Amino acid sequence: MSGSSVTVDGFVMRFGERTIIDGLSFEIAPGETFGLLGSNGSGKTTTIRALLGIVEPSEGRLLIDGGRYRASAGGQVGYLPEERGLYRKESVLDVMTYFARLKGMSSRAAVAWTMSYLERVDLADKARLRVDRLSGGQQQKVQLGLTMMDDPRLLILDEPTKGLDPVNRRLLLDLVDERKADGATVILVTHQMDEVERLCDRILLLRDGVAAAYGSIPDVQDAFGGAVAKVLCHGTIPASPLYRLARQEGNVAYLVPTSAAAPDGADIVHALIQSGVAVSGFEMRRVPLDEIFVQVYGQDPNAEAGLAPASSVAVSGEAR
Repeated sequence: MSGSSVTVDGFVMRFGERTIIDGLSFEIAPGETFGLLGSNGSGKTTTIRALLGIVEPSEGRLLIDGGRYRASAGGQVGYLPEERGLYRKESVLDVMTYFARLKGMSSRAAVAWTMSYLERVDLADKARLRVDRLSGGQQQKVQLGLTMMDDPRLLILDEPTKGLDPVNRRLLLDLVDERKADGATVILVTHQMDEVERLCDRILLLRDGVAAAYGSIPDVQDAFGGAVAKVLCHGTIPASPLYRLARQEGNVAYLVPTSAAAPDGADIVHALIQSGVAVSGFEMRRVPLDEIFVQVYGQDPNAEAGLAPASSVAVSGEAR
């Protein structure tokens, strides 16, 4: 199965006099897993809704396989919205087979697919229970099954692991991996940077409706300094021409080396010790995505608060 391509060209979305998205352009290749990232209010969900024709763009084009999305496209697209919706008073089996029949399966095929999926996600013993008797995480797995049903070529997942424990989170990511291996195109909207690093081929960071960064994960990391020093220490980090202090949380400091620093960071360690900082651990590594998120948005990716001021950042790639 070949996945669907996505093209967003000159997308503008206005609500009254307020501009939510301002001239956004990017592309997603067939079979790619693409991370659409941003803090609350950055325009992620608006972009997805415009792509699916739920809202009309003020300007620009949003295309799937070269054309506007049509609901009559059938199983081409599977969409898991952040706000879930299930028939809560019906049994799990009835809900899933109902949607399977809507997608064109026979009754026998619908039951067989449903039970196979429920077995896969450890819910087979809950098939006859009403949906509202399930935990939030169990309902999430049912919702994901409805999204993946009929093997859609384009899978759009908005915060798919929200509320899941680590075991079920890993199970869900394995399911997404399987769809990716089958050739599906996946758009992943999430605040979990480890999910992005594990699954995504390329990413787009949205901030206030424009692209703050766009490209492969290594390209984006290079655009934000490429390497960072993680220092375990006691004491205040002094200013130095060898590095910039990105942030310090208790006994952990993140330093961005300047061009004056040695590649292995040995001179940074020496400078810190000479300044009286008690260094107990030092590691040079690529800038993690959560650190880039903090640089762009001024907050932790898992924070629920509104945007804090952030300094201007460079854009990587062709997104606008």
